[in-house]
Parts: sequence; structure tokens; C-alpha cells
Amino acid sequence: MAWPIAEIARMSGVTARTLRHYDDIDLLPPAWIGANGHRYYEERQLLRLQQVLVLRELGLGLPEIGRILAAQVDELEALRGHHRRLLTERDRLDALAGTVARTITELEQSRKDGTDMISISRPENLFEGIRPAQCMKALHGFPELTGAVERRTATLSKAAIDADERERTAQMIRLAELLATGLPADADAVQAEIDTQYRTLAQSRAATAEEYCAIGRCCVENEHWHAAYESIAPGLAAYQRAAIEAYAATRLH
Repeated sequence: MAWPIAEIARMSGVTARTLRHYDDIDLLPPAWIGANGHRYYEERQLLRLQQVLVLRELGLGLPEIGRILAAQVDELEALRGHHRRLLTERDRLDALAGTVARTITELEQSRKDGTDMISISRPENLFEGIRPAQCMKALHGFPELTGAVERRTATLSKAAIDADERERTAQMIRLAELLATGLPADADAVQAEIDTQYRTLAQSRAATAEEYCAIGRCCVENEHWHAAYESIAPGLAAYQRAAIEAYAATRLH
């Protein structure tokens, strides 16, 4: 049985334009093209489309997806691999959701108590489910920096990763305390804190001004990063971005 491209688009939610693009880059050629020029897809192509969509959901780019699909031999084993990746991602998101939920509870309690800043009783958990390598995938266009972070992370023990999470959480809390005092993002105390963050990043690789500004933008634009910052204090994500931009402008040029 074969389906025209319009029907595949309806069933999958992928636009016909995207399906044509997948054909153009040889990621998902149709089973055949009719005399009328319309593309038709059979079950094998539907299975391949499912794999493409699964890998896209896991954050992979089209070139990497193409390499994975080209290298796979057995479709059933490939699906098992995709399933394992989905379960891993589910566990990561569950941990992240739990982290944010705990912080919401603490923030609600702090507001009931009339305190300005929240007290995080389990700061080591703030970055649970938000791994550095996972976050760095948001930095599209900076493969050297992301690769360096991923390579360093791969060498760390569980204890070292936990310590790194606690330190990053502590850095965020210190920055939130500076925000609460009303200091501008380019104030000396704020810039000293950003310098500490930069030196932490430099353990993997010293970032350029352009790369560091991209990290600052991700604090606001990336869903996971933004949620982590805003769970500590409203406006902290934008404050972090402004502080990084000031740092890059004065110290990395």
C-alpha cells in the first residue's frame, strides 16, 4: 500500500514541504514518484520517517540523523536503540520536572513567609536533569566549545559531576543575591561572579566573546536553562545574560 505525500503529511504532522526537503537531502526518498510528479510512500518509508522524528525529538540535527540511519543495518535493532534513548530522555525530563517542582514549592513558601529571596533546602538538586553536555546542545553553531564540554563531562566521575552541579547551583544563587540588592549587571561584584563562572567553563575550554555571549542568550532563550534560573529568582535569566554580555565586552575582546 502506498500513500501520497499529502496523506503522509496529514498522518505525521510533518509538512509536505519538509517531506520534500527530506527527499532533496536524501534523508527520506519516497518509494516512487508517479507520472503526475507526486511522491508516494510505502510502509518502509513510514518506518524511516518515524525514526527521523524520534531522533529529531532527541535533539539531533539532520546531518547526524542521516549518518545514523545510513549506518544502521537492522531496523528492529535500530528501533530498540531509539527506544532506549527515549527512555533515557524521559528519565532526564522527569528529574528536571521534579527539580523545578521542588523549587516552585520553596518559592511559594517563601512568598507566604514574606521573604524576598528563596531558601533552597536542597541546592545540589537544582541542576538534576540538566547536564552540561545536554545544555550545550542549545549552542548551535559552536561545535568546538560544545565538543570540549562534552569531552570533559565524559571523563568525570559521578562524584565529580555532583560536585560540579552543586558549584553551578551555588554560582546561580550568589548571582541571584546580587540581583536582589539592585546592583547593575556590570557592577564589579557581579562581574567578579561572572569571572568565576567563566573560569569554571574554561576548565573545558576558554570561550571566545562570541561564544560566551551565545551562552548568555541561551540563559533566556533555552527552555531548560531559563527554567533553572527563573526557579531561583524572577529576572535572573536576563540578569545573567546582561552580566555575561558586559563581561565579554570588557574582558574578552
